[in-house]
Amino acid sequence: MIGSTVVYSGLVLAFTGVVCLLRRKRGALAMIGGGLALTIVGMLLPARESRIARVESHLDEYIPVWQFNEVHSIHVDAPPARVYDAIRRVRADEIALFRTLTWIRRGGRELPESILNAGDDASLIDVATSTTFIYLADDAPRELAVGTIIARSQPRELTPQLFRETLPPGFTLAAMNFIVQPDGAGSRVITETRVFANSDAARRRFAMYWRVIYPGSALIRRMWLRAVARRAEARA
Repeated sequence: MIGSTVVYSGLVLAFTGVVCLLRRKRGALAMIGGGLALTIVGMLLPARESRIARVESHLDEYIPVWQFNEVHSIHVDAPPARVYDAIRRVRADEIALFRTLTWIRRGGRELPESILNAGDDASLIDVATSTTFIYLADDAPRELAVGTIIARSQPRELTPQLFRETLPPGFTLAAMNFIVQPDGAGSRVITETRVFANSDAARRRFAMYWRVIYPGSALIRRMWLRAVARRAEARA
């Protein structure tokens, strides 16, 4: 993602400048200033809006327009039904680096159980849908989709219908899915996350957050898919 790349390029340049400053090298202040300026530019880059051409999934039904998204996939040597079951059952402790990255995301704070502070007893999907997410689709063995409200300008109940309504400005909605497709003797699993902010102010606020957390978010999803593959293939 361009915005995140610009932000982290700026942070690396600024950090390098700090190191050079400590070593009393020339040009250190210019590097720090340039790095900070680049970081700010990355934070403020406009977020382009995307829209589906036609409905092909449950995710398309609920988030047909978005400004932020990421897509990851993996091949699994197991049939779709077994893979779908693994998606439903994978726990946080099965996902490499999940605890470290979510600890960083929540700033080390001890929070109530949620997808950012999941225990080891329930699956991550069960933790999510019993706290801050709801099911948008549980269409076994093809697609599982969940959604949540990230920001809201007024109190609203989180329901699937909310994603179909025209909401007042100030709402940011997010959804993610897992699609399981037959792939030779196994399956192809695709996960996509989409975020839609329905006002300029909400879009700018989320853009700054997204561009900072994007690398960790992408890594979590890749590790999540690997955990799904290990569980499904172990049962095979």
